[in-house]
Amino acid sequence: MKQATPYTPPFAPVQLSKLLGFALLAFVFIILASTSTYVIKPGNRGVKVILGKVQAGFLPPGLGFKSPFVTRVVQVPIRQRTQPLQAECYSADLQQVNTHLQILYRVPEQSVVPIFQNYAGDPFDSLIAPRVQEALKEVAALQTAEMIVTNRYMVKSKALQLARTKIGTNFLNLVDLVIEEISLSKELEAAIEQKMVQEQEAAKAKFTQRKAEIEAETAIIKAKGEGDSIRIRGEALDLNPSFIDLQIIERWDGKSPLVIGGGSGTPIVVPLNEVPRK
Repeated sequence: MKQATPYTPPFAPVQLSKLLGFALLAFVFIILASTSTYVIKPGNRGVKVILGKVQAGFLPPGLGFKSPFVTRVVQVPIRQRTQPLQAECYSADLQQVNTHLQILYRVPEQSVVPIFQNYAGDPFDSLIAPRVQEALKEVAALQTAEMIVTNRYMVKSKALQLARTKIGTNFLNLVDLVIEEISLSKELEAAIEQKMVQEQEAAKAKFTQRKAEIEAETAIIKAKGEGDSIRIRGEALDLNPSFIDLQIIERWDGKSPLVIGGGSGTPIVVPLNEVPRK
């Protein structure tokens, strides 16, 4: 009888253990490679933390190496960012003023590490927003509610300058402060609107009155000039009767006239083409 061939599995225990060993080594290598390198994206700077201790100096963008498991790299954006902010303040006449702001700010390179240490990398909630609100309250307290509404740019400029001083221009760059909306109570808004309408009407009435005064003054000056002219001509005629002859010569149109003396001594001017021919 033919003896049966024993069954051999595709992978022997020894070969299977080798495959598992290679797979484990590859996995460990991948883990080590991923934990020993880092990549800082453009527009960011890195902060190196070793066993919980922040290292001095920021990391530039690009690929770098670090100690696996004990070192981590945190990215802090240095691009300009914009954050909304609702601020409530009171005017000099004790009116509540609600404002909606847009805060534009940027973290300088030299402040990346200190800001990460003190504000966890994002200083808006714990540094920028409180300082801006404080600055806006101080500026608003010196202005009436009407002045805050009508002089928005002035309020924004003073609040921005004061907030920069409070934050520190070398520590963080507060780019701009945009006041998008200022809201008051409905009663106060209606009163301000009515006052502005009354001021416009008063200005219009004053302009109309001034226009009438100018027209009257112009008419008086014109009448006075005409009266002086008539008076001067009369005086000239009384002093020199030949003055009228001078006027005739000045207004002569170039046609030959015929002068006939009148019985009363007043000269009569007759055009030559109207003299009857004999």
